[in-house]
Amino acid sequence: MAIKASQRIGLTSAGDSAVVKIGVLSDTHGHFDPAIPSLFAGVDYILHGGDIGLPWLILELEAIAPVTAVLGNTDDGLEFRETEIVQLNQRKFLLHHILQMDRPAEKIKRRIIHENPDVVIFGHTHRRYCETVGQTLYFNPGYAGKPRFHLPRSVAILTCDATGITADFLSL
Repeated sequence: MAIKASQRIGLTSAGDSAVVKIGVLSDTHGHFDPAIPSLFAGVDYILHGGDIGLPWLILELEAIAPVTAVLGNTDDGLEFRETEIVQLNQRKFLLHHILQMDRPAEKIKRRIIHENPDVVIFGHTHRRYCETVGQTLYFNPGYAGKPRFHLPRSVAILTCDATGITADFLSL
């Protein structure tokens, strides 16, 4: 599936009535971009896909909305888990930093099968990714760290409602 700036993913759950906006970011590596508070204004929840860098960054995000974050491969010594499960608007989100789509590690592959999430949030590649496989949306918001190597920088907002999920990538 080609990545568009905004796209609707057809995942629906019976009983959805509220609209929930979720800010999604990953690979901040200790950099809190000053645009994030305005880009995430009005979100109900924030998911961080790992490589946080410094714990104060999560405190900055918590000033915007509640946060769930996972460890990345550079997050030595931080008090977060490798994998988290979050239930939002009757949808299950699984967060895990490293996920190779073509050949996922056996441990995370088993966890995804066991949990059967609606959405898998990951990072590590520093590249935007948005694809539905079966009934699961696999989503990487891209790189949100300091500008370097001419990498495009972005965060995302997932909007969940009764008709599905809309993914909006927001450039930093």
